[in-house]
Amino acid sequence: MAIDPKSFTQVVHAGAEPDQATGAIMPPIYMTSTFVQSEPGVHQGYDYSRADNPTRELYEKALASIESANHALSFASGLAAEQAIIQLLDPGARILVSDDVYGGTGRLFRRLFARYNLDFQFIDLSDDSVVKAAATAPTKLIWLETPSNPTMKVIDIAKLAKVAKAQGALLVVDNTFASPIFQSPLALGADIVVHSTTKYIGGHSDMIGGALMVNDAKLFEQLKFIQFAAGAVPAPLECFLLHRSIKTLAVRMQQHEKNALAVANFLQTHKQVKKVYYPGLSSHPGYDIACRQMRGFSGMVSFDHRGSYADVVAFLQKLRVFTLAESLGGVESLVNHPEKMTHASVPEELRRKLGIGPQMIRLSVGIEAADDLLTDLAQAL
Repeated sequence: MAIDPKSFTQVVHAGAEPDQATGAIMPPIYMTSTFVQSEPGVHQGYDYSRADNPTRELYEKALASIESANHALSFASGLAAEQAIIQLLDPGARILVSDDVYGGTGRLFRRLFARYNLDFQFIDLSDDSVVKAAATAPTKLIWLETPSNPTMKVIDIAKLAKVAKAQGALLVVDNTFASPIFQSPLALGADIVVHSTTKYIGGHSDMIGGALMVNDAKLFEQLKFIQFAAGAVPAPLECFLLHRSIKTLAVRMQQHEKNALAVANFLQTHKQVKKVYYPGLSSHPGYDIACRQMRGFSGMVSFDHRGSYADVVAFLQKLRVFTLAESLGGVESLVNHPEKMTHASVPEELRRKLGIGPQMIRLSVGIEAADDLLTDLAQAL
């Protein structure tokens, strides 16, 4: 599979408008909280930076462009973006959630929003019979990740879009793992795409952010009001830096995928590895769906170690190029232990059901030389 060549041009020029006053190729950073008004309520399009800021506006134009969306909104974190989506709902609404969503998403739903008479049903969205039984009248939202975190489950977006439409529900797709380079959920029928821009869009492990992309104007206005009223917006400097990072997104994703495929192929032949989770392997149960709805398989690989938990810890401590840390999507390679780290908040019974146990390891494969990554894994294993 190959990245659409147009993506390389699109990300460079998305939202790029040289400064009209000076001709600067990069627009200035508007580090201001407020704007002068000529008389009460009369201004030049901006009155307060929580509502709108020129730097954020250009960044959001870029976000919309790369996701082929009509509208985009940026937030201070991925979870702030997710919170805005849930705030669209009225009490009593049912939300069908992919059972293996990111641990922070599950924690937000179970421990915060479930208190407000919202019915979150964590189910296997890849099982048609389970979805059919759950998608009854109270369902107002269907929430999925594909590929999922950390089991790399691939879910058919177009199929779930039809289910959501039949119920008059919104379909939300977390596209963080694939990035806009490899997957376009809106084109497959999704209503809202959500990203943790901390990850691949930021790409350098130095910022926190989130984003929503939509096509429907009414839905955009509802989310825009929540963004304004709740105020979880990114600062101008973060907007500038994230916009800058978008310019290299395509070339970074190309290298992430190339390296991840090499890592996945290496791991599946190693005697210390029991199972590899990567949608780019033909042995992956979602491979055919991934080939149909993705343009590439991205840079996330999980695997089960054959040894004990002590062996897993020893492996993690021996790594020299991969670094043990939370998060993903940066240019540097990271390794994570989901059970103890990113998914520790998931109920233990569900973790066991999903296979997120002591032996599972998640890799965020960076853009280093592939041979260096393989050598590091080999010596640590």
